[in-house]
Amino acid sequence: MTEPPLPAGAGPTPDEAVPTCYRHPDRETYVRCQRCNRPICPECQIPAAVGVQCPDDVREGNRNVRQARTTLGGVARGAGTPVTIAILAITVVVSAIDLFGVSGVGDELAMLPGLPGRFGILDGQYYRLLSAALVHGNIIHLAVNMYSLWVLGMQLEPLLGRVRFLALYVVGALGGSAASYALNYPIVDDRFLFSSVGASGAIFALLGALLPVMRKLQYDLRPLFVLLAINAFIGFSVSGIDWKAHLGGLLVGMFVGAGLAYAPRERRRPVHAAVFAVALVVVAVVVVARTAQLTG
Repeated sequence: MTEPPLPAGAGPTPDEAVPTCYRHPDRETYVRCQRCNRPICPECQIPAAVGVQCPDDVREGNRNVRQARTTLGGVARGAGTPVTIAILAITVVVSAIDLFGVSGVGDELAMLPGLPGRFGILDGQYYRLLSAALVHGNIIHLAVNMYSLWVLGMQLEPLLGRVRFLALYVVGALGGSAASYALNYPIVDDRFLFSSVGASGAIFALLGALLPVMRKLQYDLRPLFVLLAINAFIGFSVSGIDWKAHLGGLLVGMFVGAGLAYAPRERRRPVHAAVFAVALVVVAVVVVARTAQLTG
C-alpha cells in the first residue's frame, strides 16, 4: 500500500528541516500549539476552544485562573463534606476503642488537670485540651455529639470551606477545654480529681459560629435560638454535664464566626488568619494563667 502524495505546498521543502515535537524531538509533526506556535505531537496535544495547545501553555493558563470561592471566602471544592465525615469517623473509632476495646484510652486522652500517680495538663500534657474531644463518657454522649456534628457540618463546611471549617472545629474544641480547665475547681482533698471528655466544646463552637454566619446571610435565627436554649437548659439541669466547656466553645465560635462572616471581601484572608490567631492566643493565655494559679 502506498501513501497518497501530499498536496502541493504541504510538507517541508528540500531546504527545510522536518519539524519535530518540542517535547519529543524524535517525533515528526506538522501540528502547532495555537498559543506559542511550537510543534506538538499527538501525545502532547490538548484540545482547546480553537485548535490544540501544548501542556506548558495549558499549565500556565491554569495558574492564572482564580479559584472559585465559597460565600465566606473558603476555597470551593465541589459537593460533599469530607472534613465533617473524617472528624466524625475518627471520633467514633477512638471513642469505640475506649468504650468497648482497650481500657485506659479515655484516661490517656481526657482533659485532666492531674491525678495522683498519673499525668495531666499540669505536667505539660497540653495535647489533652484537644484529644478530650475524641473520647466520650458513654454511647449516648457519643451519638448526640456526632449527630450534632453531622447536622452542623452539612451547613457550615460548604459555606466556610474545608480548611476554615477544620480550623473552627479545632479552635472550638480547644476553647471549650480551656474554659473547663479555667472555671472548674479540680481540687478535692488535696487531689486533682476533675476530668472532662467529649466534643461538646467543638459542637457549641459550630453553633456559635452559625449565629453571625446566618445573620450575615439574612437567615431566620429563631430556630437556632431555640436550639441554643434547649441545650442551655439541658446543660444546667442535668448533672454531669460540663456547661463551662459548652460556654467556652460557644464564645469562641461566635467570635470566629463573626470574623469569618464580616471580614471585608478584599482582605478576607489576612482577617480570617488574624481571627484564628487571636482565638488561639486567648486560649493559650487562659491555660497558662490557670496552670500558674494551680501550681502557685
